[in-house]
Amino acid sequence: YRVKPMNRACATPPEPYTIGQLARLTGVKAVTIRYYEKADLLPAARRTASGYRLYSSVERDRLRFIRRCRHLGLGLDDVKALLRLSDEREAPCHQVDAIIHQQREHVRDRIRDLQALEQELDRLEGACRAETIGECKIIESLSRPTER
Repeated sequence: YRVKPMNRACATPPEPYTIGQLARLTGVKAVTIRYYEKADLLPAARRTASGYRLYSSVERDRLRFIRRCRHLGLGLDDVKALLRLSDEREAPCHQVDAIIHQQREHVRDRIRDLQALEQELDRLEGACRAETIGECKIIESLSRPTER
């Protein structure tokens, strides 16, 4: 008779990690981990004699860093730059600041675009009080050629 741990989700497997274990620990799919290796965001994993990938806590932490960057909407080039800069511990951080500032401006631009989209949808929604599709001002508006 075996007693299972109370909370298996909290139990961290010992190193080295397989790709499946690393995926579970970081919330990044195995296919994405392999992609990050090919894109040189993660170093190539060491392999067992049978070809299985093995990862350490260094790769786990790097993958968590990448995941956080991607969550902030940073592109792969910016993530690569931040990873490179994070390895230069004594370098000034103005390049990091510039990447984050640029991303914040990009997010603000997207917010403005989404607000304009919301206003257009509000306008469309308010334009129609028809009973049938044939009288629907939304359908009529969507059928008109767009203004460029």
